[in-house]
Amino acid sequence: MKLPRRQFLHLAAGAAALSAASRIASAQAYPTRSVRIVVGYAAGGTSDIVGRLVGQWLSERLGQQFIVENRPGASANLATEAVARATADGYTLLVVTSVNAVNATLYNKLNFNFIHDIAPVASVFETPLVVEVNPSVPVRTIPEFIAYAKANPGKLNLATPGIGTPPHVAGELFKMTAGVDMVHVPYRGTGPMLTDLIGGQVQVAFDPLPASIEHIRAGKLRALAVTTASRSEVLPDVPTVGEFVPGYEASGWYGIGAPKGTPVEIIDMLNKEINAALGDPKMKARLADLGATPLARSPADFGKLIADDTEKWAKVIKFAGIKAE
Repeated sequence: MKLPRRQFLHLAAGAAALSAASRIASAQAYPTRSVRIVVGYAAGGTSDIVGRLVGQWLSERLGQQFIVENRPGASANLATEAVARATADGYTLLVVTSVNAVNATLYNKLNFNFIHDIAPVASVFETPLVVEVNPSVPVRTIPEFIAYAKANPGKLNLATPGIGTPPHVAGELFKMTAGVDMVHVPYRGTGPMLTDLIGGQVQVAFDPLPASIEHIRAGKLRALAVTTASRSEVLPDVPTVGEFVPGYEASGWYGIGAPKGTPVEIIDMLNKEINAALGDPKMKARLADLGATPLARSPADFGKLIADDTEKWAKVIKFAGIKAE
């Protein structure tokens, strides 16, 4: 039977409204069981802290347990792949970081496409890297450091916690934009890197502020600048690199993602709740202790941050010829 056009459109509109109502009702019921937050690193690190802070908040607000599952390996690629392949129903989430944006270019044979397969849910916070030198290096400002590096090409050692890590690509971006030549010395982790930096075996590092703040306060390291667009509240007297090198910006950011195709109503609900957490005084104080700045954004704005960073680090990786270990 062929329906009149008006009746057909009426029935189609009714079906669409029913479908939308069903999705909204499903989102309103979410969650009805526990939710996994997958972390690509071992317990105790910054990514793990993000997962547990967000998980605790969401558990209290939504009445179901948000459980952290640590799945370390391959620079968080194992965890990312697991979430990319998970059912897109809101019951599997991922702690995403700026490392994911680097890995998208650094590894050319991944079994997933980070931007395509992971939907941005909510950004949580960003942390500056701090450009720091051993006190024996005779500089106190970024202009002095650039002049010193240019007068001593290839004689300064740039220490990092590993090839392709955010401190590494941030250092390479500095070399590219400031036009200086430094020798990259990769370590297996932040601990041994800082030991040698404090001991004077290497001269400079771009290190996450939370890891270095106590050494800076104790005078064991000298902070020249932070790498974010704005100064850090933790070190308000320390300028940004961008104040002397126009356009320079690098930061470590953390957030929550979900498998592509997760219902938008669930993503919006989680975004709203996480943003509420970032406005909570206790949460803000906890983040301040970590040297972190809350980063409340919409899913779309967080997605733009991810895409922009992925593009930026792709250029740096290709320019510097960085290869994964």
